[in-house]
Amino acid sequence: QVQLVESGGGLVQAGGSLRLSCVASGRIFSINAMGWHRQAPGKQRELVARITSGGSTVYADSVKGRFTISRDNVKNTVYLQMNSLKPEDTAVYYCNADIAVHLFNAPRDYWGKGTLVTVSS
Repeated sequence: QVQLVESGGGLVQAGGSLRLSCVASGRIFSINAMGWHRQAPGKQRELVARITSGGSTVYADSVKGRFTISRDNVKNTVYLQMNSLKPEDTAVYYCNADIAVHLFNAPRDYWGKGTLVTVSS
């Protein structure tokens, strides 16, 4: 069984910073891309940032220059450093990862349960 557990969410004032972490654990053979999505109240879930196993990154236009995604392949952990936070960044942030549990199994997408980030104005 594979689990993704996020941490680091909370309440912060506009202009502040938070660092989210997500650890993948369980029966893991390999992890391909890892990423962060978010869902604000009344809105659809959207991609925030994604990072491949080789370190290539993709960001949503709304967070470019403010957020940085990184990963530690030894610790099976992905991070999201969020700076210059805005009230519109308020959302539940979800971690996801493309994980293979065995050499002969195709990788599939796993999701964490989310961590709430609230940015006050």
